[in-house]
Amino acid sequence: MQDALTAKEKYNFNKLQKRLRRNVGQAIADFNMIEEGDRIMVCLSGGKDSFGMLDILMNLQQSAPVHFELVAVNLDQKQPGFPEHILPEYLAGLGVEYKIVEEDTYSIVKEKIPEGKTTCSLCSRLRRGILYRTAQELGCTKIALGHHRDDILETLFLNMFYGGKLKSMPPKLVSDDGKNVVIRPLAYCKEKDLVRYADAKAFPIIPCNLCGSQENLQRKAIKQMMQEWDRRFPGRIETMFTAIQDVVPSHLLDHSLFDFKSINRDSGIIDGGDKAFDPPELPASPLLDIDSMERLDVIEVR
Repeated sequence: MQDALTAKEKYNFNKLQKRLRRNVGQAIADFNMIEEGDRIMVCLSGGKDSFGMLDILMNLQQSAPVHFELVAVNLDQKQPGFPEHILPEYLAGLGVEYKIVEEDTYSIVKEKIPEGKTTCSLCSRLRRGILYRTAQELGCTKIALGHHRDDILETLFLNMFYGGKLKSMPPKLVSDDGKNVVIRPLAYCKEKDLVRYADAKAFPIIPCNLCGSQENLQRKAIKQMMQEWDRRFPGRIETMFTAIQDVVPSHLLDHSLFDFKSINRDSGIIDGGDKAFDPPELPASPLLDIDSMERLDVIEVR
């Protein structure tokens, strides 16, 4: 791949690769995602994000201060026309341990969900249960999912707009079966960086055909809103992501999270006090990521 690139393209690719590795390394350190002796099941869907996650984790594995193992796992849901040979050939070429789990969830989803209805919810539940079970069978201590920064922000807005909750995707948690620790190493990575990386690396992307062109319309609308903000207001996405890392419970309304009832005149000033009527203290411009201010040419490999 590198031989086909010009000097400028190599420079841009190396810069992109270093940024993604730095983002993943920082997320791992901030949330203690990977520990000595971990055996990590890397969930490989065949999409750009999970391919990128596996590639970066394999690279970090070589220089990490702790020893950990990786096993790539793909769920073959028996979708008609699914190219079964692509992932085994690719993973064998990488030399990484892998397992292809064959479960006909396609037929179950088609049987249970009426024509024209969204299949994602049932498909996700079935897939999650199978992957949790597989992690136990393989003796894995962590399950790595390929959700990135934009997924986290989209989920935040979905929960706010449609669920009435201030909630997003956590970078690390215990799974809903209580038996697995789920991590999201791409939590600090931008989707547009992962798109460029997948193009440059020429990952063998496999589209999900279970739902055809069907999409979660609510998530699609949120994604379009964020893309428009990113185009019109550079730095806004970075500022929002910074905000969910700097939460001030005393200035929200969740009385189960902060003890408002016990506040009295002797409590002292809490987190700056009540400045609701003051002009907002905002920076002259959004918190810009230096990398987002620099033009990174899209690398195409023919």
